[in-house]
Amino acid sequence: MPPSEKEAEEERQHFARVVMTFRSSRLRQLSANNKRRKDVFRLPRADIELIRGLRFREKLEAVDRAILENAYFLLKIVENPEMFGHDVDYEEYESDEPQTDSLAKEENGGQTSSGHNHDHGAGPSHNHSHSHSSGHTHSQPHQHGAPNQLTSFRPGEGDMDKLRSTLKQLVRDWSLEGKSERDACYEPIKEALLDHFKHVQQEERSRLRVLVPGAGLGRLAFDVAQLGFASQGNEFSHYMLLASYFVLNQTTEVNQHRIYPYIHSFSNVSSKSDILRPIAIPDVSPSSLPPNTPFSLVAGDFEEVYGGESDPEEPQHGLWDAVLTCFFIDTAKNIVNYLRIIHKILAPGGVWINLGPSTVALGKQHIRRHVN
Repeated sequence: MPPSEKEAEEERQHFARVVMTFRSSRLRQLSANNKRRKDVFRLPRADIELIRGLRFREKLEAVDRAILENAYFLLKIVENPEMFGHDVDYEEYESDEPQTDSLAKEENGGQTSSGHNHDHGAGPSHNHSHSHSSGHTHSQPHQHGAPNQLTSFRPGEGDMDKLRSTLKQLVRDWSLEGKSERDACYEPIKEALLDHFKHVQQEERSRLRVLVPGAGLGRLAFDVAQLGFASQGNEFSHYMLLASYFVLNQTTEVNQHRIYPYIHSFSNVSSKSDILRPIAIPDVSPSSLPPNTPFSLVAGDFEEVYGGESDPEEPQHGLWDAVLTCFFIDTAKNIVNYLRIIHKILAPGGVWINLGPSTVALGKQHIRRHVN
């Protein structure tokens, strides 16, 4: 059943808010860093002189520069949001953003603290477009409706927290630094998948369909495709979908992008270098999948996409040879319905492989596999 006009409008509004959050990161984070600067300059002069040797001003200026690099990266992700089927006018919103604090300008002779002009798109201009020649696709959110202008929305702290979390998850899923954490979760799942289908030759794996619900930034689904299986990830969050689309479809080189995911908090760190440590992504080339391996990411709620028969051309019943869940089952409002859907969409002889806090495992024909 197609979405109602109200549902379509709500989806447009939500997508626009996510894009606006990406686009407003620069000024929001600079403003937060300026608050730190303001707090220091509110101290008594004698106290300021006492802590001058800590070089706090230089630290804040370095954080400003890292904020600008992050903002340039985030702007590239949402450079062409129309490709996702949502046509929204953001210009009035962007021009109405609050400016950086005047205290920082006074300290630096009329410039902002880092000495840069903070215009959108600061930095070198280059195109990250990339198309997969081996049939890999990244499905787009559904297209609904006509242009809409949101002039009253300003991202709140919750929106910015989701954006900061996306940067940190890019480290886990797509950097060399995140490999140990990634391997602790993904490797046991992949090993269990290979063991279950060890009777299938590698060149025949592409006929086996593997679903990864709650795919996040898509690395597990990508790794499964690298093993030769027909892999599909499913994700609900537009933050995750936008970032994964950029990495998988608009990145051409290993370590092409540099981000600073740790600059947003000064707590629980031992040195300035910990805060300002750059992370290079991705650690693998998105075009390194085996030729003709089916790979896709589908946007939408797991229960809605796979729990019903909304698409008569792609019925989900008995379609999947394996379902891989990594810290996903605990996101269910009704875990029984998750299990019911997984059981229904598994093909005879299929397997559900789960890693996470849930201890139940379920498969067709008494095939059970749970990764502890």
